[in-house]
Amino acid sequence: MPFEDELSTALRRAGDGFTTDQHALVSAGEQRGRRLVARRRAVVLGGSVLSLAVIGAGGAYTGGLFDGAGAAGRVRVAAPPALPTPSPGGKRTGSGAVSADQLIGVLKQLLPGGQVSGTQARGTGDAMGPMVSGIYDDGKGQAAIGVGLSRTDPSGRGAGDALKCPDKSFVEYDDCAVETLADGSKLSLFQGYEYPDRREPTRVWRATLVTREGFQVDVQEWNAPAEKGAEVSRTSPPLTPAQLKAFATSPLWRPALNDLPAAQPESAGPVPVMTDAAGVLESLLPKTGITVASKGGEGDYGNLVLDDGQGKSLVQVNVQTGMGDALRGSFGAGATTLPDGTQVKSEAKAGEKGGAGVVWWSVDVLRPDGRRVVLSAFNTGNQNKPATREEPVLTMEQLKQIALDPKWLG
Repeated sequence: MPFEDELSTALRRAGDGFTTDQHALVSAGEQRGRRLVARRRAVVLGGSVLSLAVIGAGGAYTGGLFDGAGAAGRVRVAAPPALPTPSPGGKRTGSGAVSADQLIGVLKQLLPGGQVSGTQARGTGDAMGPMVSGIYDDGKGQAAIGVGLSRTDPSGRGAGDALKCPDKSFVEYDDCAVETLADGSKLSLFQGYEYPDRREPTRVWRATLVTREGFQVDVQEWNAPAEKGAEVSRTSPPLTPAQLKAFATSPLWRPALNDLPAAQPESAGPVPVMTDAAGVLESLLPKTGITVASKGGEGDYGNLVLDDGQGKSLVQVNVQTGMGDALRGSFGAGATTLPDGTQVKSEAKAGEKGGAGVVWWSVDVLRPDGRRVVLSAFNTGNQNKPATREEPVLTMEQLKQIALDPKWLG
């Protein structure tokens, strides 16, 4: 497949993680999604840790390149944690003290026996940053494996996002845990699937290590010789979680990491509109008959999975300020304007994530001062799974009442 087609496919995959608005009413999550896609596009054009590797091994980009949030934004997406790549505009090149061949040697040394083929690598002097990957066969089936090395701000949002386990309301996975090691490093171990809806049996397991010095090691392995487009060759990826931990924390990666320049400290970023949108949403629910099965989100984004005993239902909220100019005239003829000038638009449509029979109800409220609340509800607890009930738990009228509540005004 030509590079342009690969890029187009990859960007479409990135977009699959976002809840889009067919009427150009851009919610907070969607704005973050667009910024993320723009960053991913820049990373692809500049080169990523695994872009060379899996194209050579099996013909597709890795999910780690595209499926998640980087340091510059907070994005809630239905995908495994991202495989971080240094910022396209930042310095990521070392002196070249560790070559591509040396990294291939480390990869082979750390894999427990078996055969390694189809290796690709970049040394620390490469402008796109060091990486190494290959196809590992321990006699039980070929499996793609890749490693990315970088420096990060260990106390920054990028490191925190890379280590965080995904929300099970959006991503189905078998296990995910984050631990603090004896030396203060943090390690995330994720065991999940290449596709959130599990339409193919491809599994992806990942280890992410962030040390107190800001060294970052990302390892991904699959139960197939390529991330996508290849038949699975085994039930699970070859390295067990314990072996994956030992692989990621090995001191053999240190010479390459030591050759990379330290990352610049991350700025604090914009102050969120509110600190606990999920908490506010929970406080506005009907007082009887509904329980909260799970809760997620942070700041001005929140989600709840509700259960009234007749099936689970996902509800999401985004809160924004300063949206008056951006959305002027965008609500259209279907919107209602209240006496104080507040615009309200309600919509019911089919879900977009592939779950069978899923419906999506939304209420979008824009106040005259530009403050905005977007509330969405689904008739399933996970958009990637089939509907669990005929309609969402909350009625459209209840969604309107919640979205219009003055609690969102702070």
